[in-house]
Amino acid sequence: MGEFKPLFHATLHQLKVFEATARHGSFTRAAEELYLTQPTVSIQVKQLTKAVGLPLFEQIGKRLYLTQAGQQLLNTCQQVFEGLEQFEMAIADIKGMKQGQLRIAVITTAKYFVPRLLGPFCQRFPGIDISLKVTNHQNIQERMANNDDDLYIISQTPDQPDLTVHPFLENPLVVIAPKNHPLVGKTNIPIQALNGEQFIMREPGSGTRQAVQSLFEEHDVEVKVRLELGSNEAIKQAIAGGLGISVLSVHTIISEGTTGEYAILDVENFPIERHWYAAHLAGKQLSVVADTFLKYLLAESHDMAQKLLPGIQLAAGKPDDNGQTLALTGNKLS
Repeated sequence: MGEFKPLFHATLHQLKVFEATARHGSFTRAAEELYLTQPTVSIQVKQLTKAVGLPLFEQIGKRLYLTQAGQQLLNTCQQVFEGLEQFEMAIADIKGMKQGQLRIAVITTAKYFVPRLLGPFCQRFPGIDISLKVTNHQNIQERMANNDDDLYIISQTPDQPDLTVHPFLENPLVVIAPKNHPLVGKTNIPIQALNGEQFIMREPGSGTRQAVQSLFEEHDVEVKVRLELGSNEAIKQAIAGGLGISVLSVHTIISEGTTGEYAILDVENFPIERHWYAAHLAGKQLSVVADTFLKYLLAESHDMAQKLLPGIQLAAGKPDDNGQTLALTGNKLS
């Protein structure tokens, strides 16, 4: 067999310049990111174009668009850069050091506890840089489709069959009411007692809403939906303002400043048992850093549940006048 001869020669620097230009669709913005002059970026791209032998961009107005050859080169660049990043992390692991970048995307509710997990993890592995994206369920799905992140933290099992999911922490949904609600302090409240209650519901498509509606339909409970809100913070403020009751993840009420404003009602069939999941694309080879964090997450979830207990008790105002105490058994609310 003859000696392999590459079709074109390109430097790593040229590939980085090209990737930034393709991502921004602009020589100027790529230059700003790379701390280069705009003419330097333009020259590097022209040299790379000459080496390839085909146009990499077409310009329409002020915007640059990739040609077919340009898209192929961009895909190759991303594979090269990911491979180099994996290599660096693997070498660091061989040397006994954990370092590299970890990209995590989480749904909004997870922001209440994920930072508490990341803190000890970063202290244990100070060489790891973490990028945390907090967004809604729809954007999480888009990021999954684009393979934008290493790991995703979600609150319901996704529909996509091409995902691998790992349950790691219980995410119970509880009935939350203002402190002066007439049901506060009562125990073993029949779920039918919620009939006709003024209710604040999450927006359509929300996993919480789907779980609540399913339970209410099962027990023929009809509430009066007074508000539909897409934010847990907005729902908590509405509850505190006396606009109604709602069902939220218990994790949403352990944030600062909630003490004394809410009560968890002891309603039959609650909490609704749900889990937090760590997910990644099926078949994706996790980096050394991502695999380290996933193992940490699974190992530390029990201790995490115990650390959250005081905050949950405080936010719930327990123990109450009847001596009822909110507790976690393992990592389950009871």
